[in-house]
Amino acid sequence: MIKITFKQIIDSFIQLWPLWACFGGIIIFRVLLLLGERKLDKYFNKRKLRKYQNWGTEQDVLIKLKALHPKEFEEFIAFLFSKLGYKTEIIGGPRDGGIDVIARKDGKTNYIQCKKYISSKVSLSAVRDFYGAIANKLANSKSFFVTTNTFTLEAENFAEDKPIELIDGFTLLKYIKMAGILKEEIPQSNKTCPLCGGKLVARKGKSGYFYGCSNYPNCKFTKNYKK
Repeated sequence: MIKITFKQIIDSFIQLWPLWACFGGIIIFRVLLLLGERKLDKYFNKRKLRKYQNWGTEQDVLIKLKALHPKEFEEFIAFLFSKLGYKTEIIGGPRDGGIDVIARKDGKTNYIQCKKYISSKVSLSAVRDFYGAIANKLANSKSFFVTTNTFTLEAENFAEDKPIELIDGFTLLKYIKMAGILKEEIPQSNKTCPLCGGKLVARKGKSGYFYGCSNYPNCKFTKNYKK
């Protein structure tokens, strides 16, 4: 019977220390890489958020969406759904199989088709082709067809009894506001200050938006903004 003493175990460990050091270094490197990826994702998401918030309010955002390159529009939709709680992956390209973005949430996989149209409407054939690409993947999922313009009536009728949610430009604005990636829009007031007769203008303070007198600081009248 071979007896192994504690000293022999220690000696063996010491002799193999380069191997253990290398193994430990690999583990530390992978942990740092994972943390670095998360920080990079967070950094780039913050940059995207600042970029999209600089677009202004919903009055002009559709114009800017229509000015994007189709690839940039796919990236925007992926970012939008990520802000809505989905884990997104961009698939778009010449071999995307009719799917531009995959969005996962609550154990379900959702498929998204993006069409950046300026004036054209999404046709029946486009929606039908998208359904054909995902028909065998919809056992436990949903699909979205997103456009910056509108859908034809035939396309809407085709999607009525299908697990496809059609998102036109105006519905897209609702999703964007829901995700909180645009500035809140506050309507300008046509009323005058009851104290000095100055014009009430929209302003933003620490507690949010409010209306203040245009003659500030000589007049400090304010009025709360209610949605």
